Amino acid sequence: MENEILKQHANHIRINILKEVANANSGHPGGSLSSADIVTLLYFEIMDINQDNVRSIDRDRFVLSKGHVSPLLYAVLSEKGFIPEEELMTFRKINSRLQGHPNMNLVPGVDMSTGSLGQGLAAADGMAIANKLSKNDHRVYCLVGDGESEEGEIWEAAMAAHHYKSDNLCMILDSNGLQIDGKVEDVIGPNPLDQKMEAFGWHVIHADGHDFDDLRKAFKEAENTKGVPTCIVAHTIKGKGVSYMENQAGWHGKAPNAEQLKQAIEELEAE
Repeated sequence: MENEILKQHANHIRINILKEVANANSGHPGGSLSSADIVTLLYFEIMDINQDNVRSIDRDRFVLSKGHVSPLLYAVLSEKGFIPEEELMTFRKINSRLQGHPNMNLVPGVDMSTGSLGQGLAAADGMAIANKLSKNDHRVYCLVGDGESEEGEIWEAAMAAHHYKSDNLCMILDSNGLQIDGKVEDVIGPNPLDQKMEAFGWHVIHADGHDFDDLRKAFKEAENTKGVPTCIVAHTIKGKGVSYMENQAGWHGKAPNAEQLKQAIEELEAE
């Protein structure tokens, strides 16, 4: 798919993210916006997911380990036509299936219920192992936050993935440098994450998380890497696309008001 078309999808996804959070007056816009280009490329080009196979395991799968950025996942699933766009406005409402953290039993295209940080990579590794055992050649992609990487379960899963030679597993690290309490380095400092993943036996690739060509190249290299899992360190900007949100930890989990939403949409539509 042409990069310009991908950009159009990504911008529309970003607009819907902001509408979801603003309408609910609750949610996590910062990390949703930083990961939007990554997930757009995955769903519209890299993964073989479509209307016909969305409810099947005979396709590539995606685990949103940092489940609090569910507005992103719902916006992408809507963009793909798996859920109606108007349903996005039920985000975090009573009796809505679009809960604050994604529920695999309610929403087509949600491959794992996530929210407890650190657990998604372990689940993705289990899927990758199961695919190996069942001779299923499809791949498993897992999006992890750099703040989330402070969780010990990430490192247990990393060891297991290498042990089981899960070369069908690709972890994408959304490295935006910020988490709810501020700079990742100031909270507990998990860096250098790339060297740690390499020490656990992973193949590591660095990429610009907002450059489709760079990401595309990284995903291709991951697919061609055999015998070990791959970690793509995607360097991103928290709040990407909205001037007043970019690189601001305060927008990790805060909803924009009506005036702020209007400005954000105008900025995204002007790109």
